Amino acid sequence: MASLANVSVRDLKIQLGANTVIDALDLEVEPGEFLVLLGPSGCGKSTLLHSIAGLIDVAGGSIEIGGQDMTWADPKDRHIALVFQSYALYPTMNVERNLSFALRINGTPKADIERRVARAADMLQLGPLLKRRPAQLSGGQRQRVAIGRAIVREADVFLFDEPLSNLDAKLRTELRRELKQLHMRLNATMIYVTHDQVEAMTLATRMAVMRGGVIQQIGTPAELYARPANLFVATFLGTPPMNLISGRLERRDGAVRFFSDQLDLDLSGYAFRDYPDEARACQLGIRPEDVQVGAVEVGAPGGQLNARVMLVEPMGNHRVLWLDYPEAQVASIVQDKRPVAVGDQTGFALDTAHVSLFDEATGVRL
Repeated sequence: MASLANVSVRDLKIQLGANTVIDALDLEVEPGEFLVLLGPSGCGKSTLLHSIAGLIDVAGGSIEIGGQDMTWADPKDRHIALVFQSYALYPTMNVERNLSFALRINGTPKADIERRVARAADMLQLGPLLKRRPAQLSGGQRQRVAIGRAIVREADVFLFDEPLSNLDAKLRTELRRELKQLHMRLNATMIYVTHDQVEAMTLATRMAVMRGGVIQQIGTPAELYARPANLFVATFLGTPPMNLISGRLERRDGAVRFFSDQLDLDLSGYAFRDYPDEARACQLGIRPEDVQVGAVEVGAPGGQLNARVMLVEPMGNHRVLWLDYPEAQVASIVQDKRPVAVGDQTGFALDTAHVSLFDEATGVRL
């Protein structure tokens, strides 16, 4: 078995042609953690992963793996295993030979090859498929073989470049669960790239949200969801995304209050990063699950508000109600079975214990 390894990226700069894709990026990946790089297409997450793998030369900075400087090391010397979005299997070889190919060309002893292949096949439930060729496998089975090919290398760090993107929704769900269990069994350091927030939230022990080659925020999924560092993270995570209402903060009678044309909320209990000494334009964000629809108790933190139901989206175990409020379309996640129809008038309240505030000009969390 390979040893656990950390990955340290310091002051990294990557240029592709005349374009600077990443500049002055720092990232620390702890030994044994599952770090997910999340962001939209073109944000630099795959470029960062490929630079760690040694597939892209860097223009500045350093990359350390397991405490050793690997900035200019060949990919084969970095003790990493990489799984691509495409399966890249050898069509004329059966599963067993696909799994063992890299070991055979490296001259690994036969007994060691058999042990590693058997172990990977057992982990990924590939035993009955070892004699089949790729053309005889489903998409999910092929991706499991590609993952198995990485496991047999017994690498220090596993890198995954959107490995589930080519699969249908059901297979993605199944392989997501298998990857999570695989990480628990291997206890290996894994870095995973995706644009799918569900994959990121379910797989990661920590996640880094990227935009324009810059890490916007890094932390546990729960931390990023509950306390997004800026408007981009707030709206990128969550389905539906966070509701936003423009207004201003003012201090009145010793209390901090949020005002808009329709709202007057006491936010004195809010955990400010940057306490407002004067009135400030801002946006109030609140997750749909913190918008309480229906009869609202007198004295509820968000007060009694009223809106018309614009749209009802059944989601199986819950529904999303879209409310036509004068200042914004407000989404609410409803778990109960009460009858609700488009056009209904309903009361609702905002749970002010779970709001986020963002500076209007910079988008940074207050």
